[in-house]
Amino acid sequence: MTDDGRLRHRDGPRLSTPVLVAVCLLVTVVVVALDVATGTAVRLFPLLVFLPAIVSALGEVWQTALVSVWVILAEIGTGVYLGAETDDILLATGFMVLFGALSVVGCRYRVRREEEVSRLRSAAAALQRLIVRPLPLRTADVVVNGLYQPVEEDAMVGGDMYEVAASRHGTRVLIADVQGKGLPAIGTALAVLGSFREAAYREHTLTGVVAALENSVVRQNAFATQTGEPERLVTALVLDIGRSSVVEAVNCGHIAPFVIHDGDAIQADLGEPAVPLGLAALSSSPRKGTRFTFPAGATMLLCTDGVTEARDPSGAFYPLEARLRSYARAPSGGLAARIDADLRVFTGTAPRDDIAILALRRTDPSS
Repeated sequence: MTDDGRLRHRDGPRLSTPVLVAVCLLVTVVVVALDVATGTAVRLFPLLVFLPAIVSALGEVWQTALVSVWVILAEIGTGVYLGAETDDILLATGFMVLFGALSVVGCRYRVRREEEVSRLRSAAAALQRLIVRPLPLRTADVVVNGLYQPVEEDAMVGGDMYEVAASRHGTRVLIADVQGKGLPAIGTALAVLGSFREAAYREHTLTGVVAALENSVVRQNAFATQTGEPERLVTALVLDIGRSSVVEAVNCGHIAPFVIHDGDAIQADLGEPAVPLGLAALSSSPRKGTRFTFPAGATMLLCTDGVTEARDPSGAFYPLEARLRSYARAPSGGLAARIDADLRVFTGTAPRDDIAILALRRTDPSS
């Protein structure tokens, strides 16, 4: 999902009928002309047997069948015209019939697989809309832009998640990362998001919201053990943003936010992070809220470890804070996309982990 909330799809190649006809005619004319010119009807013309195979990889079943019939008829006509031996014509025709039939079967299998993938993508897109809402999001306190990029692009869902809730207590923001990726982590992601969406409105305190998230992960893990699935941990950062310049945060093993203001970028000091969601029973210290300043005109950046743990070919980690300092005096619009592009250049490859980036700016009271 990009800054404007659009889903990215990759459509497979499609062979249009005019192109198909033009290519078939051109190849047939060239091969037949060579056969007529040289008088070797059987040596060159069977090369056309590859036409149905090519069409089967790009076109529809009917197109593959049509090309197969065309090649067979053209082969018979050329052989008869050049006076080839009957046995040679029958042998070449039989081979082309067999290869054409295999091409049609292969094309039918490919089309069915593409239809299945299309259905899965539609289901994944619907599931994605349940997990992460399209950006940008706006509340009375903040405007949130960013991007969500699962490492498995065709799946369109990953272990990262975010949510923004405009509650009567202020704007509450969640960014989290479920242990694991793809479909196996979705059950935990849905449990956490459902709990947050309810608790953000119900709970008076931010620690109460986090306690609800903890309970949802514990219940999900208990269910997972009964079904043979592994227990999963969730790193999370939960924020409470109001009209005041001070923001409250509870950090459950997640990356602390960065505040970009007055030409500089500083990572907020939230102290020692608490344990991830799902491990509260193993910790002797309860989770506590900490506060940091998010002044008017500043931009707050939240991200998952797909950004901070990305490495270049030499093994060095992506220097996010240094990059943010270099962007600090640039316009804040498109910050997430800028980081994403720089990240690809830095690593020299496609992302190897899910990525979620949120860029928050305070809402202009006059708008």
